[in-house]
Amino acid sequence: MADFDSLTDEELVEHVRSKDQEVYSELVKRYEARLLRYAHSFVHDNHAAQDVVQNAFIKAFINLNGFNTKKKFSSWIYRIVHNESLNEIKKYKKEFSLDSMLESSLPISDDSMEDAFDTQISKEKISTCIDKLPFTYRSPIILHFLEDKSYEEISDILRMPIGTVGTRINRGKKLLNQLCNDHG
Repeated sequence: MADFDSLTDEELVEHVRSKDQEVYSELVKRYEARLLRYAHSFVHDNHAAQDVVQNAFIKAFINLNGFNTKKKFSSWIYRIVHNESLNEIKKYKKEFSLDSMLESSLPISDDSMEDAFDTQISKEKISTCIDKLPFTYRSPIILHFLEDKSYEEISDILRMPIGTVGTRINRGKKLLNQLCNDHG
């Protein structure tokens, strides 16, 4: 197989459409880990997140001819994962906790043990506060601060005007700050 690292996502889509469907695996490799993290922030179950992402990749592949290559593939695939995550939540009709959303492996040495402990407490506190945010603000906050998406990408993913994205992020930050202060 040729080296596709130099191609943009949109060029890969064109390649998959016209030449070789096997190249789709390159897109999967590029996005799988990020999309799993994003799906997990909604469903908080590793197996459910894997199912969500797998279903999203299948739907994206089936609908690849409908994708407009003048737009960003990343926004399109995130939107599909977003919708699949919401479907998963509705399917089980229960609230999923965001308790482990910000879990990460912390480098712990003798010198940084106390700092690592404080960092973990801070992450747990923020996670608890994010869990209390209304869904209206939770999605833009997660996309912007945890997934490093621009306002324009969030606008594409959530299908709302950029001004609304900015408003929800600003209000979400204020509410998050208030919730964290109230939480102790």
